[in-house]
Amino acid sequence: MTAGETGTGRSTDRRERRAAHRAHADYTGGVYGSMLAASVVIGAGTLGSFPRAELVLLLLLTSLVFWVAHVHAELFGARLARRTPDRRVILRVCREEWPIVKAAVPPAAAIAVSPVLGLDVQGTLWLALSVAVTGQVGWSVAAAHRAGAPWRLMAITATVNVLLGLAIVAVKIAVTH
Repeated sequence: MTAGETGTGRSTDRRERRAAHRAHADYTGGVYGSMLAASVVIGAGTLGSFPRAELVLLLLLTSLVFWVAHVHAELFGARLARRTPDRRVILRVCREEWPIVKAAVPPAAAIAVSPVLGLDVQGTLWLALSVAVTGQVGWSVAAAHRAGAPWRLMAITATVNVLLGLAIVAVKIAVTH
């Protein structure tokens, strides 16, 4: 019996495939999803007072809709022109685009816990926006780190994403004042 035929060999192969997938992971969806979440928070904030549960649902459902849209575009935009995607390809694309949804979870969680922190509606919006922008910076730095970028390039990507985040904050300030 060879190592590949034992339960341990298959387990090792599976771990190696997962490690290879993580090494080639694309964090674009996380950065995009964080910016999307920040935009949803800003948009909801212009509508006045709202129940927190509605904003949590709005964030999560919007990210799910955009996830579906990205999966659809990836599968039927470029891939369909080459060949019809099979189940394996569909599942892989779904996994690859999932960070769009994952990026909405921390701002949604911030909104959910905001009453415990004693925050009013505006405080809740600022907390969620801050968490979304922090996530955006985090996803971009993680991508640079995973790609083996030198610290200077990681600092540059962090700076660019902080500036993008500040642009989103500027939009919030302009829209609400």
